[in-house]
Amino acid sequence: MNIKQIEEKYFMRTYKRVNLVVKKAKGQFLWDENGKKYLDFFAGISVCNVGHCNDSVIKAAKEQLDSFAHISNLYYVPSQIKLGEELTKRIFPDGRVFFSNSGAEANECAIKLARKWGFLNSSENRNNKYEIICFRNSFHGRTLATLSATGQEKFHKFFRPLQEKFVFAEINDIESVKKFVSERTVAIMIEPIQGEGGLIPSEKMFLKELRTLCDKNDLLLIFDEIQCGMGRTGKFCAFENYDVRPDIVTLAKSLANGLPLGAVVASKKCAEIFVYGDHGSTFGGNPVSCAAALEVLNILNSRFLNDSLEVAKYLFLKLEDLKEKYSIIKDIRGFGLMLGVDLTINGSNIVDYCLDKGLIINCIHDTVLRLLPPLIITKSDVDFATRILDEALGYSSAAK
Repeated sequence: MNIKQIEEKYFMRTYKRVNLVVKKAKGQFLWDENGKKYLDFFAGISVCNVGHCNDSVIKAAKEQLDSFAHISNLYYVPSQIKLGEELTKRIFPDGRVFFSNSGAEANECAIKLARKWGFLNSSENRNNKYEIICFRNSFHGRTLATLSATGQEKFHKFFRPLQEKFVFAEINDIESVKKFVSERTVAIMIEPIQGEGGLIPSEKMFLKELRTLCDKNDLLLIFDEIQCGMGRTGKFCAFENYDVRPDIVTLAKSLANGLPLGAVVASKKCAEIFVYGDHGSTFGGNPVSCAAALEVLNILNSRFLNDSLEVAKYLFLKLEDLKEKYSIIKDIRGFGLMLGVDLTINGSNIVDYCLDKGLIINCIHDTVLRLLPPLIITKSDVDFATRILDEALGYSSAAK
């Protein structure tokens, strides 16, 4: 049997796989089993931000692997502890970090942290601050708690009853948030830019209003930056674009550039809440992943981020040109190299056309083309990608 037949026989039907067997990946490119080359404008769902098989990241991971791959969190792991120091310094210099394996686990940890903080900060009935305000179209993960915090009904089907005490407001509508605030509320949890929800950015004033609302009512503000963090928007953290500081930030995906790693970074306000026995993870903060992530942080310096932002601006302008040309494009939105092309038609045929021509993109909500290229792409890569998109859009417009 070939690879596709083996997958068909032995794997649960959880993934709608693209007809592509990857043999090799390097930088911003992939090669399939037949040697065909593709420009990757998806980066493993915003994971390989500094490029596939980045030489310095691979070197750091191999050096750690030569020493040990795992010894458990009962002992001191130098690569893990150094990463924790560097990460907290960048986000909350007076904060603390917890490492997990994935984004869902990071968000699960943030939810637990908020719940305990609420328990300890309740005044009369000591367990009455537990409700978390989330947002429609959000996506926070696939564990039962993070699924319950996700504001998309399609992910809830078949898995009810969900965990209680999550309510859903509308993004960029502060009045819809205020109506849910009560003595039971402990936190507000939001993606600064909704990824799976259709590349919907928060408005700057809205996040400022959320911060004010949290301060006024003594609530925690949690930013899920699992997809939009780690340089994706041209800043190390997306919240830096908004001049708003949350109390908790969750990271994963590109943190270790392809190796599994998630993180919760908590500010001083709630950094001391967890104590021995409250939380843990066998593999969280794996030494090899942490060594890779340390090198990712070294790469994501201000010069690198500024360079990627310049290319991002160029890409946005090229997409705006396509919007002027094709009426099937309703909107171009996003930040940095996290962009969505909202269409009036189903985008699956456009994705297929691009793949056939050597460009990898993605489509969410049926009509939103999602572009998440590695942050190392060049203007010539943008020219190639937008030329293929131009052809695909022209083909789809004619067939409409």
